[in-house]
Amino acid sequence: MSADLKKIQQLRQLTGAGVMDAKRALEKSQGDLTKAKEILRQQGLEKAAKKEGRETNEGYIGVYEHHNGKLVGIVVLLSETDFVARNEKFRQLAHNLAMQVCSVRPESLDDFLSSPYIKDPKLTVKDLLTQAIAVLGENIKIKEATYFEV
Repeated sequence: MSADLKKIQQLRQLTGAGVMDAKRALEKSQGDLTKAKEILRQQGLEKAAKKEGRETNEGYIGVYEHHNGKLVGIVVLLSETDFVARNEKFRQLAHNLAMQVCSVRPESLDDFLSSPYIKDPKLTVKDLLTQAIAVLGENIKIKEATYFEV
């Protein structure tokens, strides 16, 4: 079955997957968006597992200041290359994770990774990182997640 362009675009918006990945997932699922999303999720987990051991020597510091000016979250997000560290999606991820730090105020990095993501409580921060690894194609790690509060 050939996937139509509208469904491919819809799946890409939902998952951030590439055109060909979305097309193959839709063909494999016979046009079922829910099944195609699951196929892409599984592929993302496999991609992330393959990249897990790679060194992360580049990165970006994400900062979020709460509207009252009394709380700041900081995340040091690492990637394999400077190319990804300069990517807008990577920087947006760092910002969102810094916002997450303000919300969760974690005591440790493990607490932070296991916390439900504030923008989608069905995901944990670790799940969000796995998705980002699949989309950006590089290993991504959080080196530090901290906050300062007045």
